Amino acid sequence: MRILNGGPGDEARVLTELAGMRLEENGRSGRWIGFGAGVGCWFISTTLACAGGAQEAGKPVPLAPMPANADPAFEVVTIKPSDTSAPHGTFLRTDGRHSIAYNFAVRDLICFVYGMHKSQIIGGPKELLETHFDIDGVPDIDGHPNIGQRKIMYRKLLESRFKLAFHREKQELPAYAIVVAKSGPKLKKTDRKPGEGTVFSLDRQIVLEVRNASMSDFAHGMQEAILDKPVVDETGLPDRYDFDLKWTPDEGQLSSVPGVEDHHDPNGPPGLYTAIQEQLGLKIESKKALVEVLVIDRLEMPSAN
Repeated sequence: MRILNGGPGDEARVLTELAGMRLEENGRSGRWIGFGAGVGCWFISTTLACAGGAQEAGKPVPLAPMPANADPAFEVVTIKPSDTSAPHGTFLRTDGRHSIAYNFAVRDLICFVYGMHKSQIIGGPKELLETHFDIDGVPDIDGHPNIGQRKIMYRKLLESRFKLAFHREKQELPAYAIVVAKSGPKLKKTDRKPGEGTVFSLDRQIVLEVRNASMSDFAHGMQEAILDKPVVDETGLPDRYDFDLKWTPDEGQLSSVPGVEDHHDPNGPPGLYTAIQEQLGLKIESKKALVEVLVIDRLEMPSAN
């Protein structure tokens, strides 16, 4: 799976730390893995497809991309509580011009649009934060919105219909810190320029390809794609790097990716913590650290459709 992060209009990295969240696009479905804001790609079984691909037999031609500088909002949108009487998945979907968020808890939607771990959402009415909604809306700008633009739409929706207001601050939380190992870093400085985009690419064999990434980018990606706590960069390394990382995941890592749970090769690479130290000259330490949090000042049940 390939995740890219670039400047405005580039194919970019996707998020979520929400395990099992699915994205459906043009009749296809898959699971999110990745991080940050940007243009969407989606994981389909063991392959990746991006908006604007070739037309499939019997499938409608995808919409042209929304202009890269577009700042969309929902022109028309309906919000209704999810039917929780039976098990449901959680997914984002586009259906023609409709952008749909299905069975989303409010807390998870906030995490999605702001790129936060659940533990970084502080305060607010607990019952409402845990309430699931189905959202179906049409943007006020023609074209297929990328992931960054969808986040903009849902962010505006949270502010207008849920009256979300918050402030940011730093709090000490259980976290993982990426630090330099005693052996020193084993990282190659990238030849790319920052504006050329960042690659954060992961396949079923658990080979992580990182290109043109700062250590802050790496920490953010590890938080949202792999680890179960906020991740902070404490390496002090100022440059951008290219590297590959190969490891064998344990049961708690990437459990939502199809095929990973069956990937048990006795001759495979080491676990994540050993692999990072041996291959990158870095370490992951579990500790309490100051991390940015969103403190909710106001949140209400959504206004009527």
